[in-house]
Amino acid sequence: MRKLIRGLLDFQLNARSNYREKFALLAQGQKPDCLFIACSDSRVVPNLLVSTDPGDLFVVRNVGNMMPPSDSKGQSTGDQSEAAALEFSLRNLPVEDIVVCGHSSCGAMKAVLAGGVGPEHPNLNGWLEHGKVALTRLKDNSKLGEGLPDHDRLSQHNVLLQMEHIASYPWVKERLEAGTLRLHGWWFDIGTAQVHAWRSAVGRFIPMDELVGEALLRELGTDSNAALKNGNGHLSVAASNP
Repeated sequence: MRKLIRGLLDFQLNARSNYREKFALLAQGQKPDCLFIACSDSRVVPNLLVSTDPGDLFVVRNVGNMMPPSDSKGQSTGDQSEAAALEFSLRNLPVEDIVVCGHSSCGAMKAVLAGGVGPEHPNLNGWLEHGKVALTRLKDNSKLGEGLPDHDRLSQHNVLLQMEHIASYPWVKERLEAGTLRLHGWWFDIGTAQVHAWRSAVGRFIPMDELVGEALLRELGTDSNAALKNGNGHLSVAASNP
């Protein structure tokens, strides 16, 4: 807590003047163009990863970067908090992109891989159910993430699964089909501080170096959200050139 207080004082006394004009504008309203769904893990810091300013990202963080799927009526089949954020951001903000960002050494994925946690964690056990399908896919002799520890391979499968869950909401599906919304899967390797981007064209996550970054930027001007199936027959997002 001392570190937080020192940091707060440093912001108030030294950095606030640099942001005064920015926050004065933000006080009139927010206009983020990206919904960023990340894990609650303290090692994953969305604004740091993408070097954004206040007001640039609408962020949802939870254990395992998950989004419960929709039922036939467009309502969440799990906790409504995540679906509410999805609903609000797409219907009230100029969001054009959604990023699901998983990461290495994820405690949630380790728990799913281990079959859950103890009975003293009933809420966590219930929440982890939203990642169980990813475990089934990992066990189906998938080659995704070959060479990585099983919990990291599971984390990559989980990113793709949560993308499917997001696309199951009617208003998301409509915008994806209309080309007014793009869905991205990212995976952050904590040990190397390297972000990897899902590329359905090659069926794997690729380090987001300068070349991949440029390719992704080119895709923003194309219809990159055509529904495709990846190598395992699961829904993913089209990508033109890796």
